[in-house]
Amino acid sequence: TGVISLPYHHPMMVANRMVQLDHMTHGRVMLGVGPGALPGDAYMMGIPHETQRERMDESLGIILRLFTESEPITYKSDWFELKEAMLQLRPYQKPYMPIAVASVQTPAGVTLAGKYGAAVLTITVPRDPSAGPADLKGLWNIAEESAAEHGQTVNRDDWRLVLPVHLAESRQEALDDARLGAGRYLREYSEGTNGRKSVFDGPLEKVIDQMVDTGSWIVGTPDDCIEAIHRLGEQSGGFGGFLVQTVDWAPREKMLRSYELLARYVMPQFQGSVISTAASNRWAAERKETLVSGRVRALDRARQVYAERRP
Repeated sequence: TGVISLPYHHPMMVANRMVQLDHMTHGRVMLGVGPGALPGDAYMMGIPHETQRERMDESLGIILRLFTESEPITYKSDWFELKEAMLQLRPYQKPYMPIAVASVQTPAGVTLAGKYGAAVLTITVPRDPSAGPADLKGLWNIAEESAAEHGQTVNRDDWRLVLPVHLAESRQEALDDARLGAGRYLREYSEGTNGRKSVFDGPLEKVIDQMVDTGSWIVGTPDDCIEAIHRLGEQSGGFGGFLVQTVDWAPREKMLRSYELLARYVMPQFQGSVISTAASNRWAAERKETLVSGRVRALDRARQVYAERRP
């Protein structure tokens, strides 16, 4: 579903839509939730920004009750109300579809994920430099502490990290492909439209170098991407999934080529599909001298036998 900004919707409507999708897809749906990303959306709907995370918590709790409880629910909040509410359908997946909570710039997301035993989506965005780098291990510790406090468990296999990625045959080509688009994305959209604080005061054409050097973006070759994902694993203590955030910062054909490189060379490294191939290659390479010498002896022996049998 992407991330549904729960404070923007009545929880019963979210629950009904998700159950409908769950049945229409025969259980191939996941629910992503968040407090709302764009300040302008909340402003236009008259939602105080400081209430959004509390409302997300309240809404998700009600949604889970609607998914699982058979008795009508009556509940009055300061921003929504339920009167003998119940769903017409139960979720297709039991007890309900997987749920992931977005975690961007505060501990609120991982705290809520722990409270409800949900998955976590840690989304990398250009951050206020005064806040320091994201402490991935610290975020997961908060999720585990919250889960323990509420009698839940969280699983690292359900933790997904989200970063922008652009790949090409060479690192320089990838940087050149996205240099202008990446700079405009940060300056014009992230800072200019959304009002985020500047994370780099240098020239626009150097933005991409700064963001790659700090690990906020992955731009380079498939090998660079593989190395970066392994590095994220070390920094986080382990996670279960890597999602590519789509940013249209290069021409369409370059973007499609990047996805092709990702699918062909990066994904197999983490899906186990090349383990046997690599192991077989390594086994043969380590024994090549013994194997080749044996083959040479066999060939020499065959020639000798043939020579001895000639009249």
